[in-house]
Amino acid sequence: AANWLKIESGVRGIGMGGSNVASGSGVSGIFYNPASIAFINSAQVYYSKSNYLAGITHNTLSYVTKVTFSDFVGLYLFYLDSGEMDVTTVISPNGTNEKFSVLDFSARLLYGKQLTDRLRVGFAIKYFREEIYTAHMQSLVLDVGSNFDTGIYGFILGMSVSNFGPEVQFEGDALDVTVDDEIAVTTKLSKISSKFSVPLTFRIGLSNDIIGREEGSVHRLTLSADGINPIDYTVYGALGAEYSWRDMAFLRFGTKLSHDTSGISVGGGLKWSLFSIDYAYVNYGVLEETHQFGISLDF
Repeated sequence: AANWLKIESGVRGIGMGGSNVASGSGVSGIFYNPASIAFINSAQVYYSKSNYLAGITHNTLSYVTKVTFSDFVGLYLFYLDSGEMDVTTVISPNGTNEKFSVLDFSARLLYGKQLTDRLRVGFAIKYFREEIYTAHMQSLVLDVGSNFDTGIYGFILGMSVSNFGPEVQFEGDALDVTVDDEIAVTTKLSKISSKFSVPLTFRIGLSNDIIGREEGSVHRLTLSADGINPIDYTVYGALGAEYSWRDMAFLRFGTKLSHDTSGISVGGGLKWSLFSIDYAYVNYGVLEETHQFGISLDF
């Protein structure tokens, strides 16, 4: 259930092939690892918009602030709209002249902490709701993550668990069935829908600045690799790279390994003073391509 919770929503990470559990920093890395909020300097606002598959769009809006020298809190909103589709039935397979849409929404309350100069952790309580026609489901799940500077040749280790929570089921008017008044006085009964697991996902990854580790370096090249194990899919991998010039201009490249559809991804970004803008492109093969845009403001 709620497979849309697995849709990647950080533009920097998307441009790096989805390998962002260790290399993610700031609000754009929240999807991959909630510990990424423990990298901000003061406060950050982030917005992204994605033209996804089959006319679907999704948007994110988030705000994170530093409340003490080592504590961070934030809010992360995700909204997906399928666009209008035709209502079809067995009797009218070509449509009933009615329209419906699928609306998905999630809200994360985040807390991050820098435990030492090398270890950061993050937690998110996530409420989500899905509406399909006149049926809906909703629940609370938990995300947990960590980011650890190993001190070994510059390697960073990241781990996260996403969507840990109870099974969910649909309810609502769409499950109502009209019956004879001899069966029910109200002439209406409701079907009982089955319960399904949410898409629990485990990530582990490494990243390394193989060029430009020193503060103030003109050039920086970051390589990252993630292993992803979702409960409803086989284990797959993600590889990515990011080149930075003076921490102002960025080029990104990535790909997924052993994934059915996702292929090459590319992206880039510009940062000027407190303002950043990012773009990512992903080729999904038979499902065609997507375009994702993100902007952020640090203050």
